[in-house]
Amino acid sequence: MSGPRFPGGDPSAGLPEAGTTAPPAPGTAVPSPADGRLAATVERLRGEVRAAHAAAEGRALIELAKGVIVERLGCGPAQAARQLAELADRVGLSRLELAADIINQAARDRMAEATDEFVRTAVGEPAATAPAASVAVRLRTAESAALGAGDTQAVAESLLRHALEPLGAVAVAIWTTAPDTSLSLRGHAGFGIDEAARWHYVPPGVTTAARQALIGRHTVRYASLAAAGIPSIGRARHPDGGRVVVPAGTGGRIHGVLEICWPRPLDPLPQAVERQIEALAELCAHTLEALPEASPGGFPGPGGSSDPGFPVPGGDGAPALAELSDGLYDPALVLTPHLDEAGKLVDFRIRHSNAHFRDPAGRPRGSVDGALLLEAYPATAGGSELFERIERVYATGEPFRARRARLTALVDQVPLASLADISISRYGASVLLIWRVEDESARLAGLLQHAQRLGRVGAFEEDVVAGDITWHGQLYELFGRGPTEPPVALRDLAAHAHPDDADTIRRFLQKVLYRRRVGSTAFRMLRHDGVTRHIRVTAEPALGADGALQAVRGAYQDISAQHWTEVALTATRDRLAATEEAAEERNRLTLQLQHAIMPPVMPPLDAPGLDVAVRYRPAESESLVGGDWYDAVVLPSGKVLLCVGDVAGHGVEAATGMVVLRNALRGLAVTGAGPGQLLSWLNSVAHHLTAQLTATAVCGIYDPGSRTLRWARAGHLPPVLVRGGEALDLPLLRGLLLGALAEAEYEEAELRLEPGDTVLMYTDGLVERRDTAVHDSVTQLLAVARQPSDSLERRLDQLLARSRSDTDDDTCVVGVQVS
Repeated sequence: MSGPRFPGGDPSAGLPEAGTTAPPAPGTAVPSPADGRLAATVERLRGEVRAAHAAAEGRALIELAKGVIVERLGCGPAQAARQLAELADRVGLSRLELAADIINQAARDRMAEATDEFVRTAVGEPAATAPAASVAVRLRTAESAALGAGDTQAVAESLLRHALEPLGAVAVAIWTTAPDTSLSLRGHAGFGIDEAARWHYVPPGVTTAARQALIGRHTVRYASLAAAGIPSIGRARHPDGGRVVVPAGTGGRIHGVLEICWPRPLDPLPQAVERQIEALAELCAHTLEALPEASPGGFPGPGGSSDPGFPVPGGDGAPALAELSDGLYDPALVLTPHLDEAGKLVDFRIRHSNAHFRDPAGRPRGSVDGALLLEAYPATAGGSELFERIERVYATGEPFRARRARLTALVDQVPLASLADISISRYGASVLLIWRVEDESARLAGLLQHAQRLGRVGAFEEDVVAGDITWHGQLYELFGRGPTEPPVALRDLAAHAHPDDADTIRRFLQKVLYRRRVGSTAFRMLRHDGVTRHIRVTAEPALGADGALQAVRGAYQDISAQHWTEVALTATRDRLAATEEAAEERNRLTLQLQHAIMPPVMPPLDAPGLDVAVRYRPAESESLVGGDWYDAVVLPSGKVLLCVGDVAGHGVEAATGMVVLRNALRGLAVTGAGPGQLLSWLNSVAHHLTAQLTATAVCGIYDPGSRTLRWARAGHLPPVLVRGGEALDLPLLRGLLLGALAEAEYEEAELRLEPGDTVLMYTDGLVERRDTAVHDSVTQLLAVARQPSDSLERRLDQLLARSRSDTDDDTCVVGVQVS
């Protein structure tokens, strides 16, 4: 900061001497004596005003220099004044001249850097030009006014008028924070009085722009506050305005927040402007730290102090905090910030360890007191994140609490893995760190208590000599008794049980009390509220040195849930056994029905010039009895009906559906209709005369006289023709599966067979695989079918033996060979 220099040390140098006037210019009228006295008086008063202003500026300059000495030497104001006077006498300068030199030398701070950079980049002219100089003057004026202000309200007004309005800002707010992260408005400018009154205090937990910057400990920028959806002061007046919110802190501690408001959406700021704003925030931090507490913005509130109600003797509160920590039963450390030469927080110094402090490495307290935290406990900056927690608490003032946190090794080479409750709080400029390592016996007792609660177990101990009974708290809830009611003695247990369990309890008591052996029994307890509980009690006698019974220890457990679960399981097992038995009987009857209608082989068919063979392979699992069917019968006309089909589903429904379709097709075939017409009629039967039955089928009519086969298909795989060592599947004719629609037409094809030709009809159980496409399975079937065979029966057996089907479905195969 370039402070004013006064030649000769006289702030009034160059001013007209009081009571004198300059001679009149030539050619002017000579004033009258009265006019001369009036002019002399006015000139004298002007001189006195200028002299008073100069003296005030000189005093402000001296006070600024004293502040620099206080900061650099760490002394008090009185000692700084003596140091300034001694230095002035030693170098032969007046106090005012020396103060200007001290301020000029100390002016190369962050504010000066921000000013110079802003002059060079924002104005775009050399620092010596007039516009740049005016900007620098405004920034320095804002700084001088802030340092000389008597309250934060004046600081806010000075920052807005001298430094922020040239940047386009229209309002500024200075917030101070409390340890509970509440915010108080300490100073503001550009906002209405009513608006400031509404925002004079922001409770903890309310998300505002200022709290976002405080919690994050970094600058927050909003191009438009309304678009971001963040509430803050002045949003109603400037809904689309931009905001820049900067934490105001020094030495790692955040004293408050500087919030700047623009009337329109904010574009990204130049780096020089950002540095200027950060410098202004640091200036606010110094003023918040130095100025006395006052009601924020002139409005009453819960207090602006960052640590209300706590005495801070000595400036940092460490002595008072040390006395406070000595009254704690838990280990505690009092920490104060340790700053580097640039004023940045780098560590914390251990100012005090209380009387109950126990070093994890076994070192005495004296070796820890006065040491830096990271030097004494380097692992706090590692995986435990303890140092970062302390740093955050010191910066924001928000206390940190952690229950059952796991402590890793605080000191190298020292194994430590304990659960502890940690508390970190800031008092004044000091931090109090407390931890309570969980005692092993207390931890085990807590685990036991949780186990008893989860297992619905309650322990008891009964002194049979004195008659005293000790109950675990869980037992009162188990017995339905109030905490003020007396426990139930073992001898009175039968009075609280079901009458049918009286003998069981009597045998239990006799075993424990008289035979002095461990006993256990279960009974039904009748509570006063009408609830019946199934209880298991286990007890063991405790004998004295003379062998006499002294006490009985044991536990009650509520096994009601277990009892009713066992009852439900028993009933379920009974129902399951009955269901399995019924299912087995049902499957047995279904299988008998299927085998009665569909025998695995059929007797020779009396068809001249035609050999017919049939194979039926039922599913391996009796629970998968399906609806596959076949038929080969000589019609009254001498023609032969050949067909196979597959009803969707398994079980009795599929088997009965198969019987309906097979018998219906036999009856319809007597009419002499072709296979297409037969399938059309069969579709009507499936759709109208059955309950949601669907099926596939292939139907053929063979004429022995002309050796022709007319055939049609309903959603089924076409037949296979084996001729002269070659095998191929017949064309895929049009035909919808049976039962899908009320009416359907089916395409027919005619095939003239030659002597030695073989035609195979089959269901999908012969080729269907879960991991293979149907086309590939049919190709495999053709490869097996073209292999030579000495008879039709032998060919069908080969097809079944070499089938790769893995669906465990029924399989029907009908083969005809022309002789």
